[in-house]
Amino acid sequence: MGKKIFIVEDDVALLSSLQAKFSVEGFNVLVHNGAGDINEILKLLKTSMPDLIILDLILPKIDGFELLGTIKATDTVNTIPVFVFSNLSDNDSKEKCQKLGAEQYFVKSDFNLDQFIEKIKKIISNKLK
Repeated sequence: MGKKIFIVEDDVALLSSLQAKFSVEGFNVLVHNGAGDINEILKLLKTSMPDLIILDLILPKIDGFELLGTIKATDTVNTIPVFVFSNLSDNDSKEKCQKLGAEQYFVKSDFNLDQFIEKIKKIISNKLK
């Protein structure tokens, strides 16, 4: 596939699992643990220009909602689809992400890792048709 995915996730075990599984599936995977600042992540996005961003909302130093809003308000990266992958399952969070421009919203507890990766692959392949 060769698609480039940028994952922002602070759970080290989940981050490495996602990175490993997407890599095996042929994706070029870039990762960030969410411990920097928004400008640092924006700079990485601008230089790497991924095809897709997977974003956790609860991060150590960054508000995931704020990051999503900033990505969608930044000209050079605002067309990159953002898929939120979070533990927040309330409707307010989902609606807020939708208003901020998230393409998809996934609740972590609804998926095992393989299901999530299959879902992402299916969405990407449908977009390529």
